Amino acid sequence: MKRFSLSKWLINNREYFIGAILGAVAGYFYWKFVGCTSGQCMISSKPLNSMVYFAISGIIVTSAFRKEKV
Repeated sequence: MKRFSLSKWLINNREYFIGAILGAVAGYFYWKFVGCTSGQCMISSKPLNSMVYFAISGIIVTSAFRKEKV
């Protein structure tokens, strides 16, 4: 039985983490500079909502460019 190695898993999926971090940073800046003045916007009313939404978007975008091992 193979043993699970967290460090190996993190190295193999580093593109996803980079995409999530860049997306979260972009989400914070979107909230900071664009935002929602009325508070009725679901995504941009709070910085956490915006950061999570953009982090997930970053993961999706980076997964489109990931090369699969053959």
